[in-house]
Amino acid sequence: MSTSADSAGRTPSIARTAAELSAAIARALETAAPAQGAATLGLVPTMGALHSGHESLVSTARGQNDVLVVSVFVNELQFNDAQDFARYPRTLEADVAILARAGADIVFAPEAAEVYPDGRPLIKIDSGFLGSKFEGASRPGHFDGMLAVVAKLLHFAMPPATLGVPVSYRAYFGQKDAQQLVLINRMVADLNYPVEVRSVPIIRSAEGLALSSRNQFLTKEQATAALVIHRALSLVKERADRHEPLYLEDAAGLFEMEPLVELDYFELVDPRTLQELAFNCQDTPFTGEGLLLVAAKVGEVRLIDNMTLGY
Repeated sequence: MSTSADSAGRTPSIARTAAELSAAIARALETAAPAQGAATLGLVPTMGALHSGHESLVSTARGQNDVLVVSVFVNELQFNDAQDFARYPRTLEADVAILARAGADIVFAPEAAEVYPDGRPLIKIDSGFLGSKFEGASRPGHFDGMLAVVAKLLHFAMPPATLGVPVSYRAYFGQKDAQQLVLINRMVADLNYPVEVRSVPIIRSAEGLALSSRNQFLTKEQATAALVIHRALSLVKERADRHEPLYLEDAAGLFEMEPLVELDYFELVDPRTLQELAFNCQDTPFTGEGLLLVAAKVGEVRLIDNMTLGY
């Protein structure tokens, strides 16, 4: 198996079409497979504008696979705001430099016409009730659009059946987008995709802010104010670790002391079903497992974060 050290610094090949990607994957797997009679293929879907959080995600996948593909595609279907889509950073040259450092073998950077050749698809994946709450409530249709492109990317990077040796296929997603991860796991299970979904922990700044491509739009004052998100999450986790009542209301009250931050939601849910765990939030000792979700707006920037409890 390749390692980060083996691959770091090598310029990855760039595929612009599905056909180019398939051919590049076949060549790479043929090179990787003979020594052990089997191979592993990893896919990391991204929208580019990569930062150190993405680099950690890619490095993790690199260490677990013989061949690593990273996609860079800004998917219009998951944007509710045309201006938000237009201003999303497109930094492919810088992204490729980061991916070379992290050890990617292939970068799949298609144009929109390659992913959606007939324009917006007529047949769509419905994210259902899982996609209608939390981020889905604030951004209607976001998760339907996200699942549409992930479904396509999983197909595009599928290992070729003609290779002649078994290939283990994995896809990697960051835990920061926790609701997205739940939906992708459910789609893969419901539609029987031959891929293993693996999650990678959140990468944070030294102060605790979850790394995001959107952080670059924060002023210094806003970035400092946004640290209340991590303080509130950490307060609840400390109580959960001590098996104390969680008292979510007073943790959420921390946001009232930061006038630059507008809280959207602060909820504890089941990590698999996203059902609210209200019974575990009030004045009884916390037991079991939970996923604490938060979203807040800082200026014009919407930030999300989460923390697992009881693990």
